[in-house]
Amino acid sequence: MNVDLNLVERLVQKVLEQVDDAELTTAGDCGVFATMDEAVAAAEEAQREYLTRSMADRAKYVQVIRDVVLKKENLEYMSQATVDETGMGGYEYKVIKNTLAATKTPGVEDLTTEALSGDDGLTLVEYSPFGVIGAITPTTNPTETVICNSIGMLAAGNAVVFSPHPRAKNVTLFLIKAINRALMNAGAPANLVVTVAEPSIENTNAMMNHPKVRMLVATGGPGIVKTVLSSGKKAIGAGAGNPPVVVDETADIEKAAKDIVNGCSFDNNLPCIAEKEIIAVDSIADYLIFNMKNAGAYEVRDKKVIDQLVELVTKEGKHPKTEFVGKSAQYILSQVGIQVGPEVKVILMEATEDHPFVQVELMMPILPLVRVKNVDEAIDMAIRVEHGNRHTAIMHSRNVDKLTKMAKLIQTTIFVKNGPSYAGIGVGGMGHTTFTIAGPTGEGLTSAKSFARRRKCVLVGGFDVR
Repeated sequence: MNVDLNLVERLVQKVLEQVDDAELTTAGDCGVFATMDEAVAAAEEAQREYLTRSMADRAKYVQVIRDVVLKKENLEYMSQATVDETGMGGYEYKVIKNTLAATKTPGVEDLTTEALSGDDGLTLVEYSPFGVIGAITPTTNPTETVICNSIGMLAAGNAVVFSPHPRAKNVTLFLIKAINRALMNAGAPANLVVTVAEPSIENTNAMMNHPKVRMLVATGGPGIVKTVLSSGKKAIGAGAGNPPVVVDETADIEKAAKDIVNGCSFDNNLPCIAEKEIIAVDSIADYLIFNMKNAGAYEVRDKKVIDQLVELVTKEGKHPKTEFVGKSAQYILSQVGIQVGPEVKVILMEATEDHPFVQVELMMPILPLVRVKNVDEAIDMAIRVEHGNRHTAIMHSRNVDKLTKMAKLIQTTIFVKNGPSYAGIGVGGMGHTTFTIAGPTGEGLTSAKSFARRRKCVLVGGFDVR
């Protein structure tokens, strides 16, 4: 994608000036409040009014959110501002992800109705709102998560209180204000989408414990997911992943190599769906490495350099260092004295199963490759290193039986066959998207119906015309 950096710079400056001029002048400025109590109270009032609106109204408001995000200056600003504020990922990928969230997140059409009629009357089972939902958003996909959650939660009839990551505060507040302005201009109740001016752990805790917040949705690491699951409220947890990619001897190796490099390097490996380690059958491993190098991978063979990288980007080989999450391969290599051009998208090396780069989800474009004797060993190893997160796995193979075996045994929410990982969220693959992928709590790729309750309405007698 060709980016006019001068244009982006001018847009960023323009919007920053607007944000500076829009300091909080009232108790709530376009959905941004000084305290969490104020934010929740405003959302509850908005949701009560929202209950009186029609499904056609909801559909209109969802379209308003889509339009706000896709407005050229908003889309370009958010995409660049996220990179600038978080120091993660790349502008062109943020444009793709924000566009994806705006266009491929389901709306009211997701809320199907079940009907049963007979001698005893008519029963309807429909999706109904929870009320006020508290949503925790990550620093890795801050605007994308707000977009897909706002669309799904409002489609289902809820109001939402966001608790953004503090390191993505400014761009998240910008988006929430923009959504609120547009919704109010379209006639929606004020404050359907709210947050606080200063996101913090204390404000997140206040939101989770607030009696008027009826449901919690956490998109982030295992710690925050565990916290919401122990809250005593209905909770959706979209947690960590460590997606393995298996390549066997029947695969189209040239295509697999390109897909793996593209998937791993997408937004510098920030998406939790992205390929994190390769498990390759030995007979094709060398040819796979050769083709990956042609597709943009830089192979590190020196053990000393690999050890340097472990020390550089992890905390004692157990956790990724935040300052390297979402950084480019070019930048990471430069920190160990290796200068490469922008054509290098992935750092590749061979490793054993117990290596930190295999075991730890790094969220940076570092990709270890482990050799195994056969595809059955590869599948078994993939299950082990995925750690039971049930998030995402990828396999390149022409053997339908082995593809089926891995899909059944690994039990991940997303299983991509013969494609890059991002096909699983709708980039070059069929189906809707979401950036809240709930493996731990089982909702999978969340959508409007994930944020609604199934309610039964029974009419006794009548309405049977058969």
